[in-house]
Amino acid sequence: MSLRKEHRTDEELREETTGYSIVLIDGVCHFCHGAARFIIARDKKAQFKFASLQSATGGRLLGEGGLSATALDTFVLVEDGKYYAKSTAALKIAKRLSDGWPLLYAGIVLPKFIRDAIYDFVAKRRYRWFGRADSCMLPTPDVRSRFLSDE
Repeated sequence: MSLRKEHRTDEELREETTGYSIVLIDGVCHFCHGAARFIIARDKKAQFKFASLQSATGGRLLGEGGLSATALDTFVLVEDGKYYAKSTAALKIAKRLSDGWPLLYAGIVLPKFIRDAIYDFVAKRRYRWFGRADSCMLPTPDVRSRFLSDE
């Protein structure tokens, strides 16, 4: 008999995420860790939960959205059954943050190919500029409930 917890069922995952928007980030990217901390600090309503793209939960969510589980150079927002990636995800998140950050949503008027070209420019260089961790970030106890686990 194994003492290891089994991965949660799809129903358990749906229960844990109902009413929240899910942000999928690269779990070993320092820039992405910083983005998660930035969002948490400005998400006064605690409307976002997070998971690593590399986690089983992240992989399941990507699969449900028809996205590649191997494309780790993206940032994904799952909201009301819809999937947004790259610049669109970032702008939709900014729109729901506190203070002046919703003003950035005005950038949505730029054509997606331009917004995503800027996004891709940074994404391709993020490890070189910000570094890479050997493992996913471990959240502090005060924000642990905002991160989806694989159990």
